[in-house]
Amino acid sequence: MKTKLLASTVTAIGLTLGMTHAIAAPISADIISIVDESGSMGGEHAWLGSVMTSLEAGLAAKNVGTGPQANRYGLTGFGGSSTHFAPHKHAVGGGDFGTAAQFGTAAGTLVTNGGTEDGWAGIDYALNNYTYNVGAAKNLILVTDEDRDNTNAALTYAGMESAINTAGGILNAVVNATFRCGNGSSALGLAGGGVGYVADGSGGFTTCSGATAISGFGSTIADYVDLAIATGGAAWDLNFLRAGGNLATSFTAAFVDIKVQEIITTPEPATLALLGLGLAGIGASRRRKAA
Repeated sequence: MKTKLLASTVTAIGLTLGMTHAIAAPISADIISIVDESGSMGGEHAWLGSVMTSLEAGLAAKNVGTGPQANRYGLTGFGGSSTHFAPHKHAVGGGDFGTAAQFGTAAGTLVTNGGTEDGWAGIDYALNNYTYNVGAAKNLILVTDEDRDNTNAALTYAGMESAINTAGGILNAVVNATFRCGNGSSALGLAGGGVGYVADGSGGFTTCSGATAISGFGSTIADYVDLAIATGGAAWDLNFLRAGGNLATSFTAAFVDIKVQEIITTPEPATLALLGLGLAGIGASRRRKAA
């Protein structure tokens, strides 16, 4: 009896996982960039305005956002002066979300006049002040060259990690930090498991193993790099972007490619629900057999 029960349990799990695999890719993505508006960020603002077009092309090639529900791009600013100090929305196409092309225009409304930046406050704002599409992957991109200035003591690392994971989101951090591969070579960025991304000298990139964050501005690693990795995202060294030339081209190529891979492997809410139903069915079957 136990052998039959084990076999039926394994079969049911296999069927459930097979079904979830078939529907794993999201139908679209909601992508919000959370951007530092301090005085040193002009180059990153210009880069964001163009990189979303490349990201949209990459997602379309994977059939994400090509159906009735399109990909949407939002923009949250923080850390500027006056009305741009607290986290706030920048309209994209006249609303909270717009197309990649409309995002490019919206990026031009970012300012560069602040000096106190709380990225956690920006992330918290983006999670709680936008209405996300059902079935869309939720992807957050934090862009800042400073560590966190604490303007809200109620926000904690554990709370931020829980909030992102509970929302089904993934965070990427484009920050002022240095990464190294296990072989000592410089990395453009890194993801979980020590996977690093390395410029190939021709505007492309390769991967390496054993990558770690070895230094960062102030508490950047503890504030942002660790948080991005903990939510299934990646962290990126914006100094490669600032270097220009092939290094900046490699940075953008790696960033777009990895973002696409993140998004297409983000399970839909229906996937997790279906898995739960499958496991619940297994439990019911076991109770009936036990009776």
